[in-house]
Amino acid sequence: MKKACIIGAGFGGLALAIRLQAAGIETTLVEAREQVGGRAGVWQREGFTFDAGPTVITDPNSLRDLWTLTGHDIADDIELMPVMPFYRLNWTDGVTFDYSNDDVALRREITRVAPQDIGGYEEFLRYAEGVYQEGYVRLGDEAFLDFSSMVKAAPALARYQAWRSVYSMVSHFVKDEHLRQALSFHTLLVGGNPMTTSAIYALIHKLEKDGGVWWARGGTNKLAQAMARQFERIGGILRLGDKVAAIHTIGDHVSEVECQSGWRGRFDAVASNGDIMHSYRDLLAGTARGQDMAKKLARKRFTPSVFVVHFGLEGTWPGIPHHSVLFGPRYKGLLEDIFEHGVLPRDFSIYLHHPSVTDPAMAPPGKSTFYALVPVANLGKLPVDWKDVGPLLERRVLAEVSRRLIPDLEDRLVTSFHYAPSDFETDFSAWKGNAFSLEPLLTQSAWFRGHNRDDKLKNFYLVGAGTHPGAGIPGVVASARATARLMVEDLK
Repeated sequence: MKKACIIGAGFGGLALAIRLQAAGIETTLVEAREQVGGRAGVWQREGFTFDAGPTVITDPNSLRDLWTLTGHDIADDIELMPVMPFYRLNWTDGVTFDYSNDDVALRREITRVAPQDIGGYEEFLRYAEGVYQEGYVRLGDEAFLDFSSMVKAAPALARYQAWRSVYSMVSHFVKDEHLRQALSFHTLLVGGNPMTTSAIYALIHKLEKDGGVWWARGGTNKLAQAMARQFERIGGILRLGDKVAAIHTIGDHVSEVECQSGWRGRFDAVASNGDIMHSYRDLLAGTARGQDMAKKLARKRFTPSVFVVHFGLEGTWPGIPHHSVLFGPRYKGLLEDIFEHGVLPRDFSIYLHHPSVTDPAMAPPGKSTFYALVPVANLGKLPVDWKDVGPLLERRVLAEVSRRLIPDLEDRLVTSFHYAPSDFETDFSAWKGNAFSLEPLLTQSAWFRGHNRDDKLKNFYLVGAGTHPGAGIPGVVASARATARLMVEDLK
């Protein structure tokens, strides 16, 4: 049997590992941490379960496929629970909007908030369906290995005006500012600025509409654990708590993986699910290819980071849905501060995660689990000392949640802690503490993104957020399909 090694047990690495092992390739998955999931880690504090993120599961069929490959059923390992509404959006002027794929309910919300835009929404929906078919169904798991593949895709991208931003395209169809934000904020969930991210990302609306939004019972990390069980069930080898120190090469081939523990393994192919800069700059530091790619990557734009406050409260809130977005008083200006200016604004928008309303076991009886996430600039743009800034920002975020939703939050607080850009850098070797790898600009998409197979090292591959199509669970799972196809063909 041919042998392959995958570095990093995030969702992309797990999905790739399952596909390779199912195809008859002896696969070893090496993870630096003691738990699988990568950034989808988990903490247990005082009886509360806190998922590190991500928290939004879409396109469940792409996950089910990882079990059906070998005649198994995902339901044997994990229960996916529907979330409704998908998100409750709330603005400082008191307007709220429940966003879902219930056509009747969604149109009722649009009619209530922006009645003049119901026709424009219908036009936007048709546009989103078109870009979904082109950008996700047809090209989502395409490996853009050369520029000619990009040229072939160009007519479709031009037809859907991919050079425009999501916000610009949404604004073409609807005029109410609340609705414009409601239909464009999704790019923030994959590290993209709605004002600059390609309009192709409007496909997220159709992706959610068709597939729904789901929660894994017990937390998102439970989904990662389920994938690991499926991998080991079919014969895969999982090494936890052993950080890779180097990838060795012979000529234009990678040959061996070395871990800090001293373990070394020889493989016919190696794929990295790690941060793309870390993969080249650190793991391939001893090669000309690694040094060259590190210089090129340093000139690219990486996504901002995020600051997350995890907190557990006394009491339950059935009226606060699973996902909420508390928009701040600014939209475009706030995004410019984060993505362009690299300042820490006095105002912010908050994504509020409340899993215990769907899954009460995430908190002790009579208590609730939350996390509040705010986008912040990465360490390259905002080089502050998060040991000093973190506690201050945590208090500000909790105060805003209290002001907007839970007036007696401070009195009910059982436990809280935060996760900052510096933690992304330390825990995941994330370049500048980025949260989502390369920023999803048109000029950093498809062929312009990290290639699923390296151009010079003939048996070195990438999977995950740094490759096409990008971040998010469906994105990295799609990248695994593309990378697996290449590896299986190459290793025949």
